[in-house]
Amino acid sequence: MSQPFGSRLAQAMDRHGPLCLGIDPHRQLLNAWGLSDDPAGLTTFSKTVVEAAAETNGVAALKPQVALYERFGSAGFAVLEETLQLARDANILTIADAKRGDIGSTMEGYAQAWLADGSALAADAVTLTAYLGYESLRPAIDLALSHDRGVFVLALTSNPEGASVQHLGPQGDSVAKRIVDATSQDNATATGLGSIGLVVGATVTDDAKALNIDLVRANAPILAPGYGAQGAQAADIRAGFGEAWKNVLVNSSRGILQHGPEVADLKSAIDDARKDINVK
Repeated sequence: MSQPFGSRLAQAMDRHGPLCLGIDPHRQLLNAWGLSDDPAGLTTFSKTVVEAAAETNGVAALKPQVALYERFGSAGFAVLEETLQLARDANILTIADAKRGDIGSTMEGYAQAWLADGSALAADAVTLTAYLGYESLRPAIDLALSHDRGVFVLALTSNPEGASVQHLGPQGDSVAKRIVDATSQDNATATGLGSIGLVVGATVTDDAKALNIDLVRANAPILAPGYGAQGAQAADIRAGFGEAWKNVLVNSSRGILQHGPEVADLKSAIDDARKDINVK
C-alpha cells in the first residue's frame, strides 16, 4: 500500500459515498436467510454480502464484526480470513470490528494480528478501545501508520452504559474529549484526512457538543454506527456532525442485511441507503 489509510479512505468516500456496510452474521440473520448457524452458513452469508457490495460499487468500506466469527473458534476465524481476502480482491477497504485493547506486548500481539503485513487477519483498519489509556494503544497506532493502515478508537458510543465512563472528568475535560484530543495530536501531521479514526455514535452527537468535543480539529475519519435499524436518520446525522460530516463514515448493518439473502435485494438496499445519505 503506497498511501496512508486516511487518504485511501477519503478517496473511497469521494468515489462511493460515506456508506460503510457492516457484516454482522447474527444467528437470527443467518436463520432469516435460511442458512445454518455454523461455519458453512457463515461462509455463504459473508460471500454474499461481499459480492453484493462489490457489484453495487456503493460502499466505501466493509466492517466485519469479529465477535460473530470468533464464536465459531478457529473455523470462524478461517471464514473471516477468507472474507477479508474477498474484500481485498474486490478493492473494498475493510475495518475489522474487533475492539481490542491492552498494554505492552499483549497490545503488540493484537497489532500484529490485525495490522501487520502478512497476517491472514490483517484489515485496512481495526477498532480499538482505550480503557487502559490512549497511550496503551501506541503499539497498534505505530504499526498501523508504518503499514499504511488505520485504527478507529472508541470515543463516544451510543450504548446507555457508555456515558458512565466516557462522560466522566472535570468540566470540559471528559474521558471522551481526552481521547479525541489525543487523536488530534496523532493526526496533526497528516496530509489530508488522518489515519487515526474515532468511533462516535450517530445518535450521540449532542453529547459531543455538550462535552466540548471538537471533531473537526481531530482531522479523523469518524465511524458512526447507529444509522437505520438503530434509529438515526440521515438528515439528523448530517446536522449532528456539522462541519465534521465530510469525515463521517456512516455504518449500516441490519438495516441492509435484513433484505438478504438475494444479492439483487441486497444491492437494492445498498443503493437506497446511499441515496438516503445523499452520496454521489
